[in-house]
Formats: sequence, structure tokens, C-alpha cells
Amino acid sequence: MPELSVIVHGPNTQDRLTGLLGSLTAHPLPDTEIVVAAVGDWAHRTARRHAPHVQVLPLPEGTSDAVARAAGAARATGRWLHFVRSKDGVPPGSPRTLAGRLAGFPGTVDVLLLDHLRSTWRSSGLPSADGPLLARADRPGLTLDDNAHLLRLTPLLGTRVLRAGFWRAHEERLTTDDEAHTALAVLLFADRLTALPHIAYEDRRLRPAGLPPVTPEQRYALVDRYERLLDLTRERPAVHTALYDIMVRDCLRAFARGGMPDDVAREFFHRASTAALRHRPEGHRHPAGLEGVRRSLLEEGAYTRYRAFQRANRTRRAVRSTVRTGTRRLAARVRDQRYRRALRRPVDPCLAVFAAYWNRGVACNPAAVAAKLAELAPHIHPVWVVTAENAALLPPGTDHVVPGTRRYGEVLATAKYLVNNVNFPNAVVKRPDAVHLQTHHGTPLKRMGVDQMPYPAAARGLDFAALLERVDKWDYSVSANSHTTRMWERAYPSRYVSLDYGYPRNDVFYTAGADDIRAVRDRLGIPPGRRAVLYAPTHRDYEAGWTPRLDLAALADRLGEDTVLLVRGHYFYNGAASLPAGPRHCGRIVDVSSYEPVEELCLAADALVTDYSSIMFDYANLDRPLIIHADDWETYRTTRGVYFDLMAEAPGPVARTQEELTGILTTDAWRDERAAKARAAFRRRFCEYDDGRAAERVVRRVFLGQDETSLPPVLPLEQRTPAPSPEEACPP
Repeated sequence: MPELSVIVHGPNTQDRLTGLLGSLTAHPLPDTEIVVAAVGDWAHRTARRHAPHVQVLPLPEGTSDAVARAAGAARATGRWLHFVRSKDGVPPGSPRTLAGRLAGFPGTVDVLLLDHLRSTWRSSGLPSADGPLLARADRPGLTLDDNAHLLRLTPLLGTRVLRAGFWRAHEERLTTDDEAHTALAVLLFADRLTALPHIAYEDRRLRPAGLPPVTPEQRYALVDRYERLLDLTRERPAVHTALYDIMVRDCLRAFARGGMPDDVAREFFHRASTAALRHRPEGHRHPAGLEGVRRSLLEEGAYTRYRAFQRANRTRRAVRSTVRTGTRRLAARVRDQRYRRALRRPVDPCLAVFAAYWNRGVACNPAAVAAKLAELAPHIHPVWVVTAENAALLPPGTDHVVPGTRRYGEVLATAKYLVNNVNFPNAVVKRPDAVHLQTHHGTPLKRMGVDQMPYPAAARGLDFAALLERVDKWDYSVSANSHTTRMWERAYPSRYVSLDYGYPRNDVFYTAGADDIRAVRDRLGIPPGRRAVLYAPTHRDYEAGWTPRLDLAALADRLGEDTVLLVRGHYFYNGAASLPAGPRHCGRIVDVSSYEPVEELCLAADALVTDYSSIMFDYANLDRPLIIHADDWETYRTTRGVYFDLMAEAPGPVARTQEELTGILTTDAWRDERAAKARAAFRRRFCEYDDGRAAERVVRRVFLGQDETSLPPVLPLEQRTPAPSPEEACPP
């Protein structure tokens, strides 16, 4: 029998389970077992990757915390149970410390209390306030009646390790979805307690804007929780008084935080007032000062006077704040007066604003959506936001605005639809009846959003609070595969709806024909029968500018006259690709850094060579050879962070040097059976929703308001037919 069973329970929310299980299984212990009650397919698949170090108990999507916790406990065989929510963490080495301490515990102790850390999206490793309370209880055999102050510990079940026999004796009363209720009830039911002033848990608090809105019933449940618990403590005066004070404190805090509609706030205040009067201990006195005033008003049920009291305090704080920030805010208001005036006008239901790549022009997913919009909803007028220098490059007849102009503010203020593959500026207001569609511009290998925070090179200059304020404006987020959907969930935690429809820009990979491919290759000057290799490396955060990863001249010489290298520098470098000069390579090394759209380059290419660029995920739709050139993988992974190990899950052969790359391209290794097998696995995972009708699904759902069930279903991968290869379209 193991000494300790760690029971991990819940879904893989924002991919938190991956890190938790990685930490728990890094150093397996013979006297500790790990049981994962995995809720949903993603959690189940994540847990399976850690077998045999964990026991996996798959549970259906939507299984409640209480049911998952109980199911995990039923599977556990340890003498002690440590419940860990799948979103939370366990510091390295904690199971070893716990198991060692528990081995010497007498059977009379029911609960071991632990310390913890707190983490949010913006900070990690914050100390709790529980340390001093736990230090006073570091001896076995304590009773709650003599140590009622322990009720003030943070009510987290993960900071209580329970004797298995104690859990089973009280399981029915402890099985509730209100974790705080369970954590407090554990203390009430335990005969003997002890504490370990050791940090053995990490409470990872999810960003509220990334969670479903709080319902009125959930707010009222706070009062109900304490009423049920206080009913159990009538005959325990010290415990009852301590719990009563905690109830009043928590109710007042919840009320002060705001966020409740007025009718909900009134009902909450009424319920809290009734509970405060019903359970007030005999002879109980209010504290002095402002807290005493708050409690008196609560017990009187004086909602209106309590609100006036709150406003008076807020006014005093606001005056101090205005002195510090008033001048700056006034200047900002003067600058956007015209925009603010336009916001008072009605929203135009037939106006849509499009932008891509920080206003570079008509491109990427927004361009594909706009094209399909013209076909399916021509009554909606598109206006593109472009910089002055890019305006001349727009297709003829494209209606556009330049940032900073009068019309720019007017269309942003009044458009019903705002579509972008990055974000609109911070100052853009999200009107309640406007729709913001975030299309993104790639499948993430590298860390994005708040996941960049631990990587200084990637996070340099980023204001993550402002980023999340922009994310909170999204109504919809387009995704090409379930990997992307899940990574956006953790990188951009907010309440947008994920549209798992595929990337609209990739539709062309299933709709283009041989004539289209011949036309693109003619424009690029690729003669029939020549092999075209597209080389498209990505940006490095740890480098100041373009650093050529390959000696292109030497590579072209080795590949010979029958191969054309199409070289595309990352757009961050303004088209600078540092190509070799001279007539020797004319026509065999072509700079396509400024060529748009990039999808046409993919159609023209017989093969793609890239490093860590998201172009690999798009190109995989064509089911053509993919080669990864990863000369600095360890540096890139360390400085930028990645979501999966590309070296282990590559879409084709991997070259770590130029010589290896040359060897792949001068033999059949670039397109042999092994390469095809790797590409097939990659396509199954990352081309999940791309089938040629993504733009149609987006337009019908977002702009025409059609129901999800009426949209064209995603075609299974094996039933899709990609565009023909250049070899098929352009025979010698």
C-alpha cells in the first residue's frame, strides 16, 4: 500500500494539466501513487502520455469537480489522499516531503494542513498568508475547538491532506462542487489536526475574464455555504464565532468587489444581512472603525446607506488618483474627440472594417474572409485599414482608410464588424452591438500571448495587461485545429467563442487548379520541369535583424540547374533577404519576400524548407514535402519557448546543418516513404479543420448569423483533395 495517493482531477483547462503532470512524474516515488481523474478527451490524452507513472481514469466531458474527485479517491489505494485540481500545481519535491512526513503519523490524525503559493496570469510564486497560522499548529493531535483560528486558512482542499479512512467516513458530506465548503467542512469533521509549514501546493488562479460569467446563483451560494456550515457549529462556541466572522468578512468583500447588477446586488445584500442576523453569536460585538460601520449597516439590511458609504470612500480615493493621472487622461481625451463623437452615432450593420499584419494591406485570413463576404453578403461594405505607404499597393477599387485620418475614426467607431489577424489599437472601443473577429495568422509552435512572459527575449516591450484588454474585445477567434484552439485558450484567456472552422486563407489549397499553379509559376519565372523549393525562415527574438541561416549560393550550386530557390524573408525584416549577387545564380535564387499572397508561393513550390515558421502548418495542407532546417533549435526553444517538440514531431526530415539539408535535397530523402509517413501524422494533427470551406463557415456564422448546425461540416481529411502538385500541373 502506498503511503500517499495524489489525486489529480478535472479537465485540462488552459493546458495547465500538462505542466502539473510533468512536475509530478519527473521523479517517481515508490511510496506515492498518482491517480488522474481526467475530465474530457484532452485531459485523457494528456494524462496517457505520462503512463505508466500515473493511473488514468477517463471521465466524460462536463463531469463535475465533486464527481471527478470522488472517482479518483475510489481508485486510490494510499493511506493518505492529496487532492490536486488539474489547473493547479505541486512544487517539485513536495510529494517526497509529504510521504516522508506522513509515514510517522499516528492513526488519530485525520488532516494534515499545508502551506501554498499563489499564481496568476501576471505573477507566480506569491506567498500565502497562511504561514504564521500553520506555524502555531505544527504539532500532532490538535483539535479545532482549541484552534479555531485555523478556519482563517485559505479554503483550498489542495492544502489539506486527508487520511483515507477519514475521507471515506465523511465522503458523502464532503462531496460538493463548492471546494471552499469542502475545505472548511474537512476542518469541522476532523477529530485531530496537525500542520506542516511547508509549501506543497500552488493555487493557480485563472483570469476571471477567461471564465464563464458568474451567475446570480453562484454569488448567492457564498451565503448558502456559510449558513450550512454554521448550522453544524451551534454547539461549538469558539468555532461558531470564528466561522461567523469569516462569513461576514467574505460577504462584505464579495459585495465590495462589485460586478453585480443592481438587482443581484440587492438580493445578495439581503441574504447576507439575514444570515448575519440569524447566526450572530450571543453577545458578539462589532469591531471598531470602518469595519464596524460596515457590519452594522449589513445587519440592518441598509442597502441604500451602505452604497452611499461605499461611494463616499471611493470618492476620497478617486480624488487622490485624479491628482496623479488627470492631466495625462485629459490630453488623451482631447486627441480622440472626433472618435468619441463618432461613437455616439448608431452602429452601421452594413459596414465591416478589415486589417491585417498591422495595416500592411489586403492579406491573410481577413482577405479570404472579405472575398467570401463579397460573394455571400454583398450588402456588407468592406473598408480596409492600411498605412499611407501601403495604400498604393492595394488592389484597384479597394475602399480604405489611413490611420489618423478623420474617416479612420468614423469607420472604426460605427462599423458593425471589425476583422483583424492581429489586434486593433488599444483606443478602439468595443461597442456592445459591434462584433470583433480575430482570425490570427498561424498555428502556434512558439509561445504566444501571456505564455511569452517567462521568456524575456520574446516578452521585451510587451504590455500584457493591455494585450488582455484587447483580447477581451474579441467575440470570435478562428482556429485551424484543436491544438490551436487549446493554445489560444491558455495564451489569450478570455470569453470569446472559438470558431473551429479552419483558416480561410488555406481554402485556396483545396480550390486551386492546375491553371492557377501554372499561372503563379509563370509569374515567378519558374520553367516547366524545374523543382521549386520555397525557403521561408522565421524571426528570432534573440537577434536584432536578419541573420542568414544558410549559404544560399553554395546551396544553389549543390542543388544544380534543375532547382529554383524561392527565398522569403520574414515580414519583420521589411523584405530584406540578403540574397547573393551576381549573374551565376540569376533565375535560380529568387527573392519573393515582397510577393503577395504567400499562399501562391506555396502553390508554386514543390517543397518547403523552413525552421519554426507557422507556414509549415499551412503548407502541410498541400501534402507536399516539408523539410525542417533547425540549426539553432535549442537556442530558439530556450529563448522563445515552444508548445511541442518539433524535433520529435516534425512534418518531414530534419536537418541540423546545411550539409544535412543539402543531403536531403540531393537524394530521395526529401520525399521518400519515411518523409511521407511523418507528413501524414503532422497533417492529421494540424490540418484538422482546413478543407476549403473555412471562409464560408466564418461568413455564414459571423456575418449572416446562421446557426452552427446549418454550416457546411468539416470534410474528413481522407476525403479532401489538395491542389495538384507542380509536377502534375506543369509537366516538362
